[in-house]
Amino acid sequence: MASRYDSNPFDDEEVNPFANPGSVPAATSKLSPLPPEPYDRGATVDIPLGAAKDLRAKEKELQAKEAELKKREQELKRREDAIASAGIVIEEKNWPPFFPIIHQDIANEIPIHLQKLQYVAFMTLLGLVLCLLWNIIAVTTAWIKGEGPTIWFLAIIYFISGVPCAHVLWYRPLYRAMRTDSALKFGWFFLFYMFHIGFCVLAAVAPPIIFKGKSLTGILAAIELLSSNALVGIFYLIGFGLFCIESLLSIWVLQQVYLYFRGSGKTAEMTRQAARGTMMAAL
Repeated sequence: MASRYDSNPFDDEEVNPFANPGSVPAATSKLSPLPPEPYDRGATVDIPLGAAKDLRAKEKELQAKEAELKKREQELKRREDAIASAGIVIEEKNWPPFFPIIHQDIANEIPIHLQKLQYVAFMTLLGLVLCLLWNIIAVTTAWIKGEGPTIWFLAIIYFISGVPCAHVLWYRPLYRAMRTDSALKFGWFFLFYMFHIGFCVLAAVAPPIIFKGKSLTGILAAIELLSSNALVGIFYLIGFGLFCIESLLSIWVLQQVYLYFRGSGKTAEMTRQAARGTMMAAL
């Protein structure tokens, strides 16, 4: 019977890792020691002095540019704060997105209870563009069928002058009136929007005043042209329908804006502002 202190023949021979490598037998060492890496403490890294000077110069240049940018930002912020405190709003052109020509941000600049009305007013502006554009198409067909080029030139004039004037004279005043709640701008809108409605009603009727009314796609011109050329008459009937829709929608907008104007108590304020303006002009 073997004693418990007898050595196990299957055990590997123990090797002390901290022992002197020279004292360990060659047969029992499993790995040979790695040779020491050569290291020269006296070696130096050569950096050209010219490169260091260039780096310092570039760093100074970048710091100067950064300081100049910060100064410009502070000056721009100071001007924006001064403009905002004076009540001046910078209107950046952002509509239509593919070719911005006007400023339009109803969702962020118009009070939420007036946004629907402002959107409908904007629809009447776009509706006028559509009506005058279709008027050009219909009058072009009438010109091709022998009605003469004069009515076509008049249709072009209606479009070129009507669309910009509509934006400047009544849509932009309404937009600013809704945004700033200015009574004077509301009055400006009422004045020119009634002219807009009058023109739409006149175009829908097309009385034989200017070249027998054929420069506008109204009902009277459509009836006259249906007897001679059915295709041109149908084009004029479509234009008549567009001008009718534009007139009705514009009348609704005028009514709603007037109800808001009366309900908000702006009538007395507009009267005071008009009286003050008249007095200043007289002085």
